[in-house]
Amino acid sequence: MNDPHDERIILASRAIAKSQNPCCFSGAGLSAPSGVGTFRDPGDGWWSRHDPMKLASPDGFAEDPELVMKWYAARRIQMAHAQPNAGHLALACRPDIIQITQNTDDLLKRAGCDRLIQLHGDITSDRCHGNCGHVEHVDMSNPSLNRYCPACSVWGMRPTVTWFGESLPTAAWALAEEATLNCDLMLVVGTSAVVYPAAALIELASRAGATIVIINSESTAATPLADHELIGSAEEILPMLLGSG
Repeated sequence: MNDPHDERIILASRAIAKSQNPCCFSGAGLSAPSGVGTFRDPGDGWWSRHDPMKLASPDGFAEDPELVMKWYAARRIQMAHAQPNAGHLALACRPDIIQITQNTDDLLKRAGCDRLIQLHGDITSDRCHGNCGHVEHVDMSNPSLNRYCPACSVWGMRPTVTWFGESLPTAAWALAEEATLNCDLMLVVGTSAVVYPAAALIELASRAGATIVIINSESTAATPLADHELIGSAEEILPMLLGSG
C-alpha cells in the first residue's frame, strides 16, 4: 500500500486529523525496517539455536549469564547501527501523539519522540539484578558482558528490560493505562497483538470508545477491533497517514 490517494489511507488520515488525544501503541514491526530483528525472527541465529526462555528469563540468566549477556550484546550492537526509519520520523513529527511501545530500542527517542512510554523496558541501560536500584547507561556499540553491580557488589548487571516471568514496570504500565483511557484514537503499529498484558491496551482503548487504526504487515489478533486497518509497512504508511510523506 503506497498510494496516498487510496481511500483507506484518506479515511484513516481524516480520523487521525479529527482526534484530540491520539496515542500510538507500537511493536517490533515499527523498528524492523531499520534492521532491528524481531525477537522471534526465524532468521536470527541465536533464536534458532537456543530456547527463548534461556535468553530472556531470570532462570536463564541464573543458569547461563554469559550466554544471555552475549545475546544481548549482539542485539545491542545491531541496534547501535540502526537508524530511525520514516515511520519513527513521521511519529516524531506529531508531538501530540503519546507513544506507548513494546520495543526496548531507542529509535523513537532518537527520532525525536519525547512523550514515550516503554512498556518492556530500555535495552540501552543495565540494572542491578539484585534490585539495589542501580541503573547505568550502556555503550551500545561496545556493550559490557558479565559484571558485578558497582553499587552493591551483587552479581550481576543485566539489561533493564522485562523478561519472561517478570511483571511490567509499574510506573510505565500506569502511564500507559492512563494514556489509553484518555485517548480518542489509538494507532496500533507493527504488533501481532498477542503479547499480554501489553496487548490488552488495544482492547481497553476500544472499549473506552477510541477509534482504532491498525498498521501492520498482516492481519493480527487485534483486527476485529479495527475501525481502519492498513496492511503494509509502517515505514511507508505512517508518513502518508501523518502528513510527513
